[in-house]
Amino acid sequence: MSISLNTARLIECREKLGITKMEAAKRMQLSQPAYLRYEAGSRTPSLQTLTVIAKNLNTSVEYLTNQSDDPHPVTYTISKFEDPELFEIIKTCKNADKNLINRVTAYISKLSKQ
Repeated sequence: MSISLNTARLIECREKLGITKMEAAKRMQLSQPAYLRYEAGSRTPSLQTLTVIAKNLNTSVEYLTNQSDDPHPVTYTISKFEDPELFEIIKTCKNADKNLINRVTAYISKLSKQ
C-alpha cells in the first residue's frame, strides 16, 4: 500500500503552528534535508514517520494523506511520565461506566469555559 502525502496540507499544518521548517524538523527529530524533501514532495515518509509528523503538527495521518478533510487529531498519546495527572484521569475513565464518563466530560467542558 502506497501512502500519498499531501504536501500542501503538511505545509498548512506547520504554518498554522507558526514554526519554521527547521523547527518542524527538530521537533520531529528528523534531519532538516529529510523534512524539506517531504514538504517538496520528492520523498514519501514511512507510516511510522508520518505518524510522528502528524503528532507534532497536531493533526492526523488521515488528514495529511487526504483520507479525511478534518484536520483535527484522531488519537492522542498520553505518557504517565510526561502527564501523570491526565494519565490518571484517562486510566480512571477507561473502564468506567457511561454515566461517570458523561459526568467527567460535562465537568471538563464547564471548567474549560471559565
